[in-house]
Amino acid sequence: MDLLRRFADLFLHLDRHLAELIGAYGPWTYGILFLIIFCETGLVVTPFLPGDSLLFAAGTFAGMGSLEPVPLFLLLVAASLGGDSLNYWVGRYIGPRAFGGSIRVLRQEHLEKTREFYDRHGAKTVILARFLPILRTFAPFVAGIGQLPYPRFLGYSAIGSLCWVGLFVGAGYFFGGLPVVRDHFSLVVMGIIAVSMLPMALELGRSRQGRARP
Repeated sequence: MDLLRRFADLFLHLDRHLAELIGAYGPWTYGILFLIIFCETGLVVTPFLPGDSLLFAAGTFAGMGSLEPVPLFLLLVAASLGGDSLNYWVGRYIGPRAFGGSIRVLRQEHLEKTREFYDRHGAKTVILARFLPILRTFAPFVAGIGQLPYPRFLGYSAIGSLCWVGLFVGAGYFFGGLPVVRDHFSLVVMGIIAVSMLPMALELGRSRQGRARP
């Protein structure tokens, strides 16, 4: 319960925690942000790490001058791209054997949900899933399992990474400093998380309706 409370505090007070991080570690903050985004996209066991909201918060601090926007953008794109590639090769070589039930956090339904998404949208799922929490962690893994040619995967991943990082860091950079956003930053973060989860919730509702109809 205490762990859940800490994670909730991390998500809802990213502005405070990021300010403390910058104050304590200075330029090392870039490396810490790189590591978080790399793990969120590259390790199937860490889909719970902040993604969209962290990018927005980082963009906000870049807009205030605490972080350099261009190095931040390039570093986070590299983290996203590198995480995707790691995830792809893990999926390619380990595949469904990792989902045999021995690792509790690797849930079979996440894998199946991502596979269904691939069935509908094809290889461009690598781009689309970038904007969907959890799915963005599993999409590269499933692309590896499905033996999607790596150069093709890398192209889609690069487009998705540029768009994802550019959108959320850019939104934080240009709008995070507005008084109404600063004064209600926790609500804004909750809104970003809710909007990010909405497409997945709608898709889950549609799939349940489809199963119930027959």
